[in-house]
Amino acid sequence: MTIYNFGSINLDHLYQLDHFVRPGETMASDSYQCLLGGKGANQSVALAKAGAQVKHVGAVNSLDHAILSELKDYGVNVELVEYIDTPTGHAIIQLTKAAENSIILYSGANHCLEKSRIDVILNGAEKGDWVLLQNETNLVDYIVIEAHKKGLKVAFNPAPMDVELTKSVLPYIALLIVNEVEAMDLAGVDSIDAAEKALPEQYPDLAVLMTLGSDGVRYFDGDDNLYVSAFKVEAKDTTAAGDTFIGFTMSAILSGANIQDAMKRGCAASAICVTRIGAMIAIPDSKEVDDFLSTHNF
Repeated sequence: MTIYNFGSINLDHLYQLDHFVRPGETMASDSYQCLLGGKGANQSVALAKAGAQVKHVGAVNSLDHAILSELKDYGVNVELVEYIDTPTGHAIIQLTKAAENSIILYSGANHCLEKSRIDVILNGAEKGDWVLLQNETNLVDYIVIEAHKKGLKVAFNPAPMDVELTKSVLPYIALLIVNEVEAMDLAGVDSIDAAEKALPEQYPDLAVLMTLGSDGVRYFDGDDNLYVSAFKVEAKDTTAAGDTFIGFTMSAILSGANIQDAMKRGCAASAICVTRIGAMIAIPDSKEVDDFLSTHNF
């Protein structure tokens, strides 16, 4: 069973500064890092580290061979990532000493998917395979609908949230993964409890994982309503915690775990992630999660 992740790949250019650069100002940066990121790439790495068979679908610039080498080192199948002339998607991030950030995001190669290529990839999928998407690539609605037509299960993490786009594809989604703010926006309500009530009423066939940060995660569909609390740890960096949760939870589901156990495994993985600095490098592997679960109880 394979997960086809139609996902973004970004290079994050991070500059640490005393304050945000003002109009007309030139400022020297205290430090610079170029880090591999993007929600799609983060989730593929989490899936691979969790033991899932994941094929990443996307594109990078033809000069950025190191990107695919890094993803391969993490265990991600990158055979379906194209090299193209368009610049790789990237972010220019200013980070101040007060931990505030200012971000310029360029979609670049992430928005170069074509329908003909999507059709070829989906035709190569087998019964039981999943398609995973976020909202950082183009043709999301086309991918969802075509995957559904072919009998594939679709998981959608609509970040950044586009309410109208998300509503338009919900009839074709097997699993929607949102945080509490995204859930409230989608349901058109102003509280978590109201979202939990409204979404099953509005979309009775939809299964929803609603992450609540340090408060844990809820799952609800037309029949079940489940909750798993978060593990209590000292957080250092929440970057990629949500992506880690998605990767480990989905991997557990594909392995046959029930949804409650899958959520618990995802929460354990994200708890480990937030105790470390960074994104991909902070994502644990499956053995680390096993060890964590053996020594931590709710």
